[in-house]
Amino acid sequence: MTELGPVAWPPAPIRAERLVLREPEARDRAAFIELLASPEVHTYLGGPQPRDELERAVPEIPGRRPGLFVIDLDGAMIGMVKLDRHDAESPGHVRPDVGEAELGYLFLPEAWGRGYGAEACAAALDWFADALPGAPVVLRTQTANERSMRLAAKLGFTEVERFEDYGAEQWFGVWSSVTPSG
Repeated sequence: MTELGPVAWPPAPIRAERLVLREPEARDRAAFIELLASPEVHTYLGGPQPRDELERAVPEIPGRRPGLFVIDLDGAMIGMVKLDRHDAESPGHVRPDVGEAELGYLFLPEAWGRGYGAEACAAALDWFADALPGAPVVLRTQTANERSMRLAAKLGFTEVERFEDYGAEQWFGVWSSVTPSG
């Protein structure tokens, strides 16, 4: 997985308490389109993409790339979690010389409020900590996105800074599997 470092991709499916994180499959296409077209999902992400454009553009096996996991509940996709290289041109950095991994997630609205976000993201972070021990992970979200702010806190991200971008206040935090000694 060159985007994040020397990690074999794809890993074996990751089993959490109720969920499985796995590589995308053709059966996930409709859920990917729903995620990308949903006004609720994209409230803080610049708005939804037009469904007719997505129907034409989304490949048979969508999202198939290193760092992207489908979140599977009982055999159906309910969201996705990804670990990408944080863009060096984007605001917010902990170690700009390294280019941190950035956690991102999207869930279908019917999966909201059930703890799946915390469960899936914690499983992805555990996998990442095993694959690249000590490497930091960053997260950006709008401060107005209360659900995402609560999830960042629950996962153990600590605030590094806030800044204005996309016409809104953004929160930037960092997570590390290494516990500082003190």
